[in-house]
Amino acid sequence: MLRMLLVCLSLAAAGAAQAQIAPAPPEITAYQDLHRAAHSGDLEEIHRLAMSGADLDGRDGNGRTPAHVAAFASNNEALRALADAGADMNALDNQAYDVVTIAAVADDPELMSLAIELGNDPGLTTSPYEGAALIAAAHLGHVEVVRRLIAAGAPLDHVNNLGWTALMEAVVLGDGGSDHQQVVRMLVDAGANRSIGDRDGVSPLAHARARGYSEIARLLEGGN
Repeated sequence: MLRMLLVCLSLAAAGAAQAQIAPAPPEITAYQDLHRAAHSGDLEEIHRLAMSGADLDGRDGNGRTPAHVAAFASNNEALRALADAGADMNALDNQAYDVVTIAAVADDPELMSLAIELGNDPGLTTSPYEGAALIAAAHLGHVEVVRRLIAAGAPLDHVNNLGWTALMEAVVLGDGGSDHQQVVRMLVDAGANRSIGDRDGVSPLAHARARGYSEIARLLEGGN
């Protein structure tokens, strides 16, 4: 049973790392119009194309809109220009990722906050795991991203299709180090439900104890 669990965790971690698909160099080379302008950050071209009636939410071969492309390129001003022109800030690509989750995984809090400011819902269900940006950020130990998502009202107790919350992922897919400790502390302080277990009913606290994550266990026990 334990061996099977460890295999599942390893596969889940690998899958989470591979699920987002950034534009590959051949795709970038082939981009035209708004996708090209979004990637390069050409604000004048974005404005010109928008004014001429270009499809602000057109898709590339992986379902990425120009907003997704701007996010993968970390082009904040291009993202703002697209949103100002009327682009859909809640669009999902073929892997079910939005701009907020792309920025969360990239540990790009400034881009993520901008996307939320521009109308991207921080609580969207995203990814092939039917998760959310907060779950992804907690898994990866992205402290500032988690802080900002909590402040933006992201749902604390969303359960993905693996049966895990953000708190659970911070424990079972984290390394127990200082970043994941901070993430757990923030989630607990914000009111995340510590009693939500995995599909086998095992709680985050039990997982932390089993892994020897003593500080995380202390936080989950209610320590300060």
